[in-house]
Amino acid sequence: MNRRELLRIGQRSLLAAMATGLASEWLSPKAGTSAESESESEPEAGSEVEAKPETPSPEPPPKPSLKIQWLGHSCFLFVGDGLRFLVNPFSTVGCTAGYRPVQAEADLVLISSRLLDEGNAEGLPGNPRLLFEPGAYQFRRKQIQGIRMLHDRRGGRRFGINVAWGWTLAGIKILHLGGAAAPITTDQQILMGRPDLLFVPVGGGAKSYNPQEAKQAIETLKPKLVIPTMYRTQAANPDACDILPVDEFLSGMEGTPIEKIKSDSIELNRDSLPETGRTIKVLSYEF
Repeated sequence: MNRRELLRIGQRSLLAAMATGLASEWLSPKAGTSAESESESEPEAGSEVEAKPETPSPEPPPKPSLKIQWLGHSCFLFVGDGLRFLVNPFSTVGCTAGYRPVQAEADLVLISSRLLDEGNAEGLPGNPRLLFEPGAYQFRRKQIQGIRMLHDRRGGRRFGINVAWGWTLAGIKILHLGGAAAPITTDQQILMGRPDLLFVPVGGGAKSYNPQEAKQAIETLKPKLVIPTMYRTQAANPDACDILPVDEFLSGMEGTPIEKIKSDSIELNRDSLPETGRTIKVLSYEF
């Protein structure tokens, strides 16, 4: 064997050795990783496994609420969705003589008529927008519906037109009938829809529903909650007020749950509405 052949054999041996070494280096990390993974995934028998703490579920956001304050007669303040709606501020005369003058701050004032006991917006603080005619309106992305009704039983010849107001706050559909005195027509009912919360006059007299007429309106509209309005309280001037106390209405509502609240305010949300049937809530004015 000559020298050139020896060099060839040596070179082949060196290349074979280098290839074997590289292959072992490539394979050994994989084998080690696999072993480590197996040891991590399969704890030894008898060893304690540390429990991982559970991540608490996020709490659902609170549902929007609607706060309602009775300010006397048919006047209410509604607060919800960052807005303040005031309905039917009044002058202190006749049936409203003993109530405190209305001084509530509001973004929007809704008036059912220009009569003194439900349509006096003078002297209110701030610069609220005022609505007093029937029609469809939009206020800060809220749809407001004013529905034309009669304010007496003589075709409006004595007390003219009453405006019932419908809108939604905090997901609750509200209908305030103002001083309605005539039965609800089909066209009016279409505009009113089915309210969640109905404010209905019950004291009678010449310009609003008596207890029987109020009951008929409730049966027509089928609300979930009813708050009676425009009834006689100790605020009335006995010589200038012809309406009845609220008990005259309540006594004719047999079978309907009645809740007398010892406050002039309540707070509601969608979950607080009755799932079936209806409930009557009577607020208490704080004299």
